[in-house]
Amino acid sequence: MTNTQTSIAMVDKRIVSFLQAQTVLTMATSADNIPYCAACFYAYSEKHNCLVFKSSSDTAHIVQGLNNRRVAGSVLPDKLITGKVKGVQFAGNFTMAEGDLQSDLQKEYYKRYPFALAMGGDLWVIELSWIKFTDNTLGFGKKVVWEAER
Repeated sequence: MTNTQTSIAMVDKRIVSFLQAQTVLTMATSADNIPYCAACFYAYSEKHNCLVFKSSSDTAHIVQGLNNRRVAGSVLPDKLITGKVKGVQFAGNFTMAEGDLQSDLQKEYYKRYPFALAMGGDLWVIELSWIKFTDNTLGFGKKVVWEAER
């Protein structure tokens, strides 16, 4: 992992709880001035403060993510409730899971999505560097922001 490890403990528990409770992220990429986005099942690792998902290396979002490792995205509740807006916007660095990190993240991802063991593809990681959590149940327009130490 990169410099985000020094900041992991500072991620607000409301953000952690929200990310652990949801299942789908939207990742936005851009390469050669061409934007793209993809929806992926993910698992959030509190230990590593990252999002992990599985995808094939020949997909547009993976190709672009490898070309330009700065990505952004969002996570919305699996069930939307009108008037109770919640969601996360994030930015981070895109990479492939390797070594001890890969072992940790495989356990977390496949525990959550055992069916994914039967699917092709590799595990990919978004190392989070910035998170904005909106939760209108805390008050209209309430935002909780986390940023990695530089």
